Amino acid sequence: MADGTLEECIDRLDEFAQTLNGFPEPVLALAMRVHLTALLRALLESQTLTAAQAQDYLSELSRDVFAR
Repeated sequence: MADGTLEECIDRLDEFAQTLNGFPEPVLALAMRVHLTALLRALLESQTLTAAQAQDYLSELSRDVFAR
């Protein structure tokens, strides 16, 4: 994946997130969890992502969330 592609995607997601400013953060977090779960399952089912890669991704996400 090209860096520009990732940066553009992040920018678009940031712009979209701004349209959801009327929702409480816990609701947004839960909705994002539902969508991320569906995306990861789809990637696993299409064999675009292995179970080990998904586990690594989730471990990294957890570390990022709890990093101080």
